[in-house]
Amino acid sequence: MQRRSARACGKPAVFKLTLTFDNGPEPDVTPHVLEVLQRAGIRSTFFVLGSKLALPGRRALAQQARDQGHWIGNHTYSHGISLGESADGDAVAKEIERTEELIGGLAHAPRLFRPNGGGGRLGAHLLSPRAREHLIEQRYSVVLWNAISEDWKDAQGWVARALLQCQARPWSLMVLHDLPGGAMAHLECFVGEARAAGAHFVQEFPPDCVPLCGGVATVELANYVAARDLSALA
Repeated sequence: MQRRSARACGKPAVFKLTLTFDNGPEPDVTPHVLEVLQRAGIRSTFFVLGSKLALPGRRALAQQARDQGHWIGNHTYSHGISLGESADGDAVAKEIERTEELIGGLAHAPRLFRPNGGGGRLGAHLLSPRAREHLIEQRYSVVLWNAISEDWKDAQGWVARALLQCQARPWSLMVLHDLPGGAMAHLECFVGEARAAGAHFVQEFPPDCVPLCGGVATVELANYVAARDLSALA
């Protein structure tokens, strides 16, 4: 007798879902996100901006997240132009090193870095050759993504879009943003609907979203690194 699939039996297909939050911390948003995650028993990663950690009271929010079991990663200092498109010879020091100093003892081991994608794009604009060498030497893990909710520009409609994306593959790494604008008011709804659809929340990252793991390349890094440093041409 053939076994019927879970979908045929009316049960949702199980899929893994990793949540990450970019561009915080924000005093009017991050505490709510942490509360929702704590109630749901979900651990995630917060990729913070150095420019925000430098503001009074913001590092305490990152500390709270770390104390609740979330990982803290580096998402550049300014979230300005992507490193692979920057002509600033000091961009690595200004964007990566400066932020890591502010993160300090809150950093996950190995240290985590997420480049600015400029709207969620993947490609060779993400890193400069100089940034690649620094990340390798300092044994960072570079964490990318395979699902973009676009919550930063669609505070109301991102939940439906995110659900479709994470149901389309066995393991999604979803980018969300703990930013003002109202999107995170729907986080609890998203978590509930994702679980009902079959989501199993995990903190780890899908291997194909980590092209550099502890300083060791796991894929061809040229896909994410500019052909040459633009600063040398400036």
